[in-house]
Amino acid sequence: MPPQDGADEPSARAPLLPAPAPRRAAARLHPLALIAAAAFVAWFHLAFLAPSPSYYQSLFLSLGSNDTAAAHLRVLTQRPHVAGTRANSLTAAYVRDALASHSFPTRLTSYSVLLSYPARRSLSLSAPGRDAVQFALEQETYPGDPYAAVSAEAVPTFLAYAASGSVAAEAVYANYGRAEDFAYLAARGVNVTGKVAVARYGKVFRGDIVRNARDAGAAAAVIYTDAKDYAAGKAFPDGPWMPPTGVQVGSAFKGVGDPTTPMWASSEGCQRLSIAEAMASDDMPGIPALPVSGMDGEAILQLIGGDVAPEDWQGGAGAPAYRLGPGPAVLNLTYLGNETMATIQNVISVIEGKEEPDRYVILGNHRDAWTFGGVDPNSGTATLLELAQRLSDLQKKGWRPRRTIIMCNWDAEEYALIGSTEWVEENRAMLTSRTVAYLNVDSAVCGHGFYPSATPQLDGLLKEASKQVQNPDNGTETLYDLWMDSNTSPLFGRLGGGGSDYSAFVQHIGIPSVDMSIGSDYAVYHSLYDDFIWMEKFGDPLFQRHVAAASIWGLVALRLSDEEILPFNYSYYAAELENGAMGINERVLGMPVSLSPLHKSIKEFRRAVLKADSELKALQTCKIWAPWRNCPLKFRDINDRLMMTERAFTEREGLSGRPWYKHLIYGPSLHNDYGAEIYPGIDDAIQTAKRTNASESWQAVQNEIHRVARVINQATLVLSVH
Repeated sequence: MPPQDGADEPSARAPLLPAPAPRRAAARLHPLALIAAAAFVAWFHLAFLAPSPSYYQSLFLSLGSNDTAAAHLRVLTQRPHVAGTRANSLTAAYVRDALASHSFPTRLTSYSVLLSYPARRSLSLSAPGRDAVQFALEQETYPGDPYAAVSAEAVPTFLAYAASGSVAAEAVYANYGRAEDFAYLAARGVNVTGKVAVARYGKVFRGDIVRNARDAGAAAAVIYTDAKDYAAGKAFPDGPWMPPTGVQVGSAFKGVGDPTTPMWASSEGCQRLSIAEAMASDDMPGIPALPVSGMDGEAILQLIGGDVAPEDWQGGAGAPAYRLGPGPAVLNLTYLGNETMATIQNVISVIEGKEEPDRYVILGNHRDAWTFGGVDPNSGTATLLELAQRLSDLQKKGWRPRRTIIMCNWDAEEYALIGSTEWVEENRAMLTSRTVAYLNVDSAVCGHGFYPSATPQLDGLLKEASKQVQNPDNGTETLYDLWMDSNTSPLFGRLGGGGSDYSAFVQHIGIPSVDMSIGSDYAVYHSLYDDFIWMEKFGDPLFQRHVAAASIWGLVALRLSDEEILPFNYSYYAAELENGAMGINERVLGMPVSLSPLHKSIKEFRRAVLKADSELKALQTCKIWAPWRNCPLKFRDINDRLMMTERAFTEREGLSGRPWYKHLIYGPSLHNDYGAEIYPGIDDAIQTAKRTNASESWQAVQNEIHRVARVINQATLVLSVH
């Protein structure tokens, strides 16, 4: 019998069950208890249900593929692609399209800058009683070379920005062309004035070799690749060493950025120096110069007479005795350059951060190459594209960075770090206020071993990250094990030299930075033989080293972009400052100089570091055990201080006589642009004072000590709790 009037059937408006007691009880809870409960639920969800940064870091490491980098490198190195050419613009389009294919917002940023190309070159050698030799100045291909047909597109061997002119004069052997080598020649009474200085590559930047020759009075310079340094085994393609006709091409400009816009960006409609004014700069070589092969260099050295050079100036086993000259060998050198305004293109790709989109972690690598760029730089470009693929795969699995990641592919690095420098100069205000760190990879892979350089607050992060990445040459070890086994001393390089695109970030605007590579020097550097075949046969036959390079690069980026508290440790910086001060102290013993301002500032900085460490530990405890407290604002505050402390080491006026270099802790050595110097301004002043030994010169040293002490004091104030 059906129920009557719905008495035994639940009403559509009535609940099926009575309201549970807990719900009625909850209504009587104190509002603070409700807030605490909600906070606990949110914390529980974040702590135990949402994937942690470490989860995505592990996932990132698992996504590596040696096929990805290999495929990109093969495409990027199909033809020579020097900056300013159509071939290089095609590689820019390739990188842009590869990054955009992952749905990362990507754009090309162009600049008009002064580049240099060879118009005419010739070099001949003569000596009494000898037939004149006309050098071909060509790098020969080999039988079966798959790139033989396109090798003719490579820029002829030259030194960018060398002065145009013709010189016929006796040759003088100048070893590595260092300042001390020319000083030795002067002490031995060897007259360099008006002569052609012949020096070998190695030890110092080629631009310093030419400049040192110019300052010694030479009328021209020739730089060759000595077999002792570049041909110590089987030559390519049978081995990794430089073939007899191989030549290291490169820039001889000691400046940074576009020569027509020193200290400011090459933006549209900007103020510019004329080409003539730019070429008259003291940073330009100022004399004609050419690079030549080891074979041609040996032919020249065989005809140089005079006193026998010192033992450490000699060549390798079996080489003839090197003599100082001058003459009787006479070199007739002609170089005519084509200095012209050209368009370069940076590729910029952005992954916007979720919680802190206004904080940037920037990754950079350059794309332009003197020839094919198998190692330098496109092993790095291929690695960047593999890294981007992995980040895209992470996004598909739910990852989004806390902070914004910007991937940059620079142009015209080979000429004078131009693409990165112009971008930094154009965006200086934004970058100084927002950038957490810059992570540079140039030649990602060229052999065995791990070689990191960094500003010191990132030392600990690099050590930790390297312990998570597999050694590409031994699956039972980590990259950290490989690093330790190499007995590298010092363990970390420092970023004071001008060797790559970190320069503008560290030395001009004070951004914490890293530079990394797997492998160090390689013999076919900047030559025609730096191609895909060299990489496939000798640099990384299985492309596992590229996987490791992408892993360490990306892992450091993920930790900086995703961790709530930045993984910086300034105790390493304090130790570095102290060690540098000890080195300065040894150099000025007995001189009228006091280092007490420097020592005092470092002591105060260390105190600030200890306080910051205590604060970080307290915040970590807050994060774990009291997530309902107002920690995020405190995290933001200390992260800003950690980020901005590096900026405080810069000074607006820059180094004395080198104003573009604003960082007073790290900068290039005065006589070697590749060399990183701690306290470069003090070092410059000491060199001058020891050369002149005048009281005003030692006063200049004291002034530089005070300048450095002031920026360290500023860093202390930035890092300190207020």
